Amino acid sequence: MDEATQVREFVQDDEAADDGQAHPKLKRKAYERELSALQVQLCHLQDWVRKTGARIIVVFEGRDAAGKGGTIKALTERVSPRVFRVTALPAPSDRQKTQMFVQRYIEHFPAAGEIVVFDRSWYNRAGVEHVMGFCSAAERRRFLELCPQIERFIVGGGTQLIKFWLEVGRKEQKRRFLARIDDPLRQWKLSPMDLESYSRWYDYSIARDEMLAATDIDEARWHIVRSDDKRRARLNCIAHLLHLIPYKEVKREAVTLPKRIKDRAYDDALNAGHFVPERY
Repeated sequence: MDEATQVREFVQDDEAADDGQAHPKLKRKAYERELSALQVQLCHLQDWVRKTGARIIVVFEGRDAAGKGGTIKALTERVSPRVFRVTALPAPSDRQKTQMFVQRYIEHFPAAGEIVVFDRSWYNRAGVEHVMGFCSAAERRRFLELCPQIERFIVGGGTQLIKFWLEVGRKEQKRRFLARIDDPLRQWKLSPMDLESYSRWYDYSIARDEMLAATDIDEARWHIVRSDDKRRARLNCIAHLLHLIPYKEVKREAVTLPKRIKDRAYDDALNAGHFVPERY
């Protein structure tokens, strides 16, 4: 049985559910207008971070198909990857499995003038690793006990830590999984782990609630974003991120293009080489 067939069987057996609150659909033009305005502010934030040497970590967590990737793309597509660094770590290697659990994440933490965006994070231990049995109950329990202490240490050292949980409902997750099955542009998002996570909705719900209860601390609160409506979720998330960081617009000096130096005559038209065929 192929993966697409497995997904169909999972989702067709699932009960339909009305999750969250219904809103009128946000039209594309309105969404793009609001997103553009927020992205201008993100550029101002970027300038401020570079000038002040601020260090910021932004963690994105949520179920599969909650919209983390699209939100991170909207957040980072208009800023410099040298300032906004996106980190999405693969499964740990055999060597990394023998290290202290958070060790492989710490090496990606920001230096002065950087914002690191984690597309999933050390919270894998409280989520997928726990639900799928990749860690023991004792390891997960120890993580939940120590995580607040580690995060207080991070914040106490001068790094701002912002944590987002994207909350997608059962009905909307089902729709998104179905949309991935036959769309060649989305099929890469499907994996055996996705299928297993879909079937374990309630196990993930319990793990989510226990994780939030144990790690929602004053120094690093969890900010919950309803993500059934992708466009609104992206706008709400970015706007709240900007609200949480005390940045100010950095005044830039006026820029004018210098004259090109022309100390000798030279034909600068490129005529040699292998040109790409102009198919369009």
